[in-house]
Amino acid sequence: MEQKVLLQLSHISKRYRTELALKDISITLHKGEILGFLGPSGAGKTTTIKIITGQLRQTSGEGKILGADTTNIDDSIYEKIGVVSDNSGIYEKMSVWQNLSMFAKIWRVPNARTEEVLRQVGLLEHRKKQAGKLSKGQTQRLVLARAVLHKPRILFLDEPTSGLDPSTAVSIHKMLLDLKQEGMSIFLTTHNMEEAAKLCDNVALLHQGKIVEFGSPQELCLKYNKNKRYQVLLNNKHEAVLVQNPENIAKISEWMEKDEIQCLHSCEPTLEHVFLQVTGSSLNV
Repeated sequence: MEQKVLLQLSHISKRYRTELALKDISITLHKGEILGFLGPSGAGKTTTIKIITGQLRQTSGEGKILGADTTNIDDSIYEKIGVVSDNSGIYEKMSVWQNLSMFAKIWRVPNARTEEVLRQVGLLEHRKKQAGKLSKGQTQRLVLARAVLHKPRILFLDEPTSGLDPSTAVSIHKMLLDLKQEGMSIFLTTHNMEEAAKLCDNVALLHQGKIVEFGSPQELCLKYNKNKRYQVLLNNKHEAVLVQNPENIAKISEWMEKDEIQCLHSCEPTLEHVFLQVTGSSLNV
């Protein structure tokens, strides 16, 4: 059965005076899918989210979100999407509970749902705490809680774990995977390729405003695995990295027959290595 398309961009371009920020962007997001939009700062990730959510108008091309044109989004569409960006919009003098309760009234969400979401993001025990006194990681979880409070069909995340400690990032990753299992579609922008490989069903690699590769993380890593290599750890603690050729295959087979191999795995490139191969540029530029 074909998955339902919730978001589709066709040949989207965006020009700022003399600068072409986006060039012929075409992507599709299906129900229950996590789509990663990956690239360094300035590649056009945030611009794309702003176009999709009606905050910016494209110069050319067409965008459709939940059946509506992205240049003509009304409240009926905004009620079905959630957005997490750098601009948190948290009311610092209000408590955690008050921050969510205010939006719960707007979305006509019962208190039981507010409590459920706070528990999900690990903030229920902090519900009386003033939002301005939360740590950066806790604030990000509160922003995420607010974005999913009304159970949106599509969640947009702009660098959701940037600057967070590893344990907080892991907890947010778990929540996103849980939301996916519940059928939510997630559009994720990040420059963190490890995060994308862990979370995303498909990724678009963005370079200077243009999609230069698209596919699942595994597909892309295998596609650019041009020099097939294997890392072998023997029982005697000897470690070797062997290029795939008849001689080394015979050597590995011999070790296996003698039960001398403790660990064996292939050495595919990471998404970051793929990005470097495709663009010649680092993600840190």
